Amino acid sequence: MKIVYLGTPDFSVEPLKRILQLEGHEVVAVVCNNDKPFGRKKILTAPPVKVFAKENGIRVLQYDKIRKEGVEDLKSINPDIMITCAFGQILSQEILDIPKFGVINIHASLLPYYRGASPIHYALLNGEKKTGITIMKTDVGIDTGDIILQKELEILPNENCGSLFSRLSILGAECVVDALNLIEEGKATFTPQDNKLATFTKIIEKKDALIEWNDSADKIFNQVRAFNPSPIAFTLLNGEPFKIYECEISEREGNVGEVIFVDKNTLCVGCGNNSINLKIVQKSGGKTVNIKDFLLGKKFDVGFKFGV
Repeated sequence: MKIVYLGTPDFSVEPLKRILQLEGHEVVAVVCNNDKPFGRKKILTAPPVKVFAKENGIRVLQYDKIRKEGVEDLKSINPDIMITCAFGQILSQEILDIPKFGVINIHASLLPYYRGASPIHYALLNGEKKTGITIMKTDVGIDTGDIILQKELEILPNENCGSLFSRLSILGAECVVDALNLIEEGKATFTPQDNKLATFTKIIEKKDALIEWNDSADKIFNQVRAFNPSPIAFTLLNGEPFKIYECEISEREGNVGEVIFVDKNTLCVGCGNNSINLKIVQKSGGKTVNIKDFLLGKKFDVGFKFGV
């Protein structure tokens, strides 16, 4: 089949890589968002999918608004099927009608749960024990299309978002290959989602990563791992942002947001219930360090308050 692949971030690369290895299929174009400024110096940076596509000699198309800018290009390509994976834009019905076999999407949740932009973050934020990949036929809604197949993945107890992204990307690659085979062989089934069970996610913003020490230790632990590697959970230390990359739950009890235990290897902060031991941190303008190195030469007394 002649394939147009639509994706933008790292998550989209592994499925594209796997599709390129298939016999009988040709990726004739890759579509992604435009290059954007990145980092403190605002260096114009290409999306990871664009970089990979260029390295493999695949035509790249980039649009800010594909519904306005991309319709004629896609019609001229006339693909048999289009595959989206973390593309980040909603397709119009006019675009959905272009490919012979329609458009399928690789979504990083077990739909109808966690529709929307940030399913991996939200699975971790909510302390889920499992998640997975859904391959669905795209319609004009947001992740509302019929399900072609699903595969589950166990979330590891201390797993962060970066690790889960990587494992789900690999699983997504496996799933889309299976889905393409089913569609090509005429064996694909399309199961409507139960909209009554649907849950939703929104785009993650930096403000979402601010720790509220009144929350439970479980909730803060999940927040820390959900926002690693980005945007990184943070609190305030002497009025400056203080990032927490890794922590663990402690059963010690004490005042909310205050140091309740400290020695050369441990800095324990009270939460709404129980507490957390900080493990990997970064003060404003400093390096990311483990807590033992952070505490060297510093004095934190019991009662010292974070968040102010």
